Amino acid sequence: MSDDFKQAALDYHQFPKPGKISVELSKAAETQHDLALAYSPGVAEPVRAIAADPDNAYKYTAKGNMVAVISNGTAILGLGNLGALASKPVMEGKSLLFKRFAGIDSIDLEVDTEDPQQFIDTVVRIADSFGGINLEDIKAPECFQIEDVLIEQCKIPVFHDDQHGTAIVTAAGMLNALEIQGKTLEDAKIVCLGAGSAAIACMRLLKSLGAKQEHLTMIDRGGVIYAGRSGLNEFKEEFAHLTDARSMAEALDGADVFLGLSGANLLEASLLEKMAPNPIVFACSNPDPEIDPALAKKTRPDVIMATGRSDFPNQVNNVLGFPFIFRGALDVRSRRINEAMKIAAVEALRAIAKLPVTQEVLDACGEESLEFGPDYILPKPMDSRLLSSISAAVAQAAIDTGVAQLPYPEHYPL
Repeated sequence: MSDDFKQAALDYHQFPKPGKISVELSKAAETQHDLALAYSPGVAEPVRAIAADPDNAYKYTAKGNMVAVISNGTAILGLGNLGALASKPVMEGKSLLFKRFAGIDSIDLEVDTEDPQQFIDTVVRIADSFGGINLEDIKAPECFQIEDVLIEQCKIPVFHDDQHGTAIVTAAGMLNALEIQGKTLEDAKIVCLGAGSAAIACMRLLKSLGAKQEHLTMIDRGGVIYAGRSGLNEFKEEFAHLTDARSMAEALDGADVFLGLSGANLLEASLLEKMAPNPIVFACSNPDPEIDPALAKKTRPDVIMATGRSDFPNQVNNVLGFPFIFRGALDVRSRRINEAMKIAAVEALRAIAKLPVTQEVLDACGEESLEFGPDYILPKPMDSRLLSSISAAVAQAAIDTGVAQLPYPEHYPL
């Protein structure tokens, strides 16, 4: 990253005023009468209405279109545990994306504790102020416990985007890549380098979509996770199975898919050569992928390559998922975001990539043409069809599974 870019990033966040989000008024506040309605004595009426029926908070306050982005800063992007306050620029950025892509108001909250129970207690006590909670940049394995408990104790959807947002976008891209390569998820041999929250969520969702446990091999710092290996936590144990492979080289022999959620330059060209014909590589480490796309293409011209970066084709970008998933959940007042809603998002997302790309998207990306194929397996974030298609699919899945509290289509979109 050049010094010029670093300074440009600092200037972007500082000028013309610090930060990336602000609060705007949604009601008139110009006259004495306006103020009487907005505050005392008029505000007493919605207060009484909400006290009589808590659901009236959706009617008289911003709750229904407000998401809290909450972190403790223990796993900030690829930077690690730098503390709650240091995570604030990232959380503000998430709020910016909610507003830009789905019209959702959002506020960032940084909770200064590494203790899971203290974090849970804090979030539970403030949850009713919001329509949904997006958890972000919380390290594994604590993030699993935190999300599970909050889902059960909160009356609103709680979604850890590092887990499920990554998994949804990854699964959509991978299903499309497999289709292009003439393979199926059920038969694909998949190797995942990394065993943190995103990796485990990806593997769980792939299993939900039809991948077979015996075809999924996960690798952590200790090597292949196999049945009988000592020292595994309960989340890694979930993916331990009988295999003779003990190294990444052995695991990749004949593999159809490499999924990297680990670190830079960990997939050597010699290992890529071991993979099956027409391989698929998702090298999602940021800012530097597990293998350089140019090297991967040179080594295996038959590879479909995806990364987490916007300057290469096939970016695996969470912004393709979370704004629209929350939009759908909020619009039918879903109590949670369940597996069916995640799968609905996957199918809607992958379908958009197969549609003709609009001129609006081409202009925004500076491209003359884009077409479903090896270099275009996922839509671009600027595609306006993401909002309508994914949100509607998620909302319908919420209704079908009984977690929605508003009907469809009378109340959708709000």
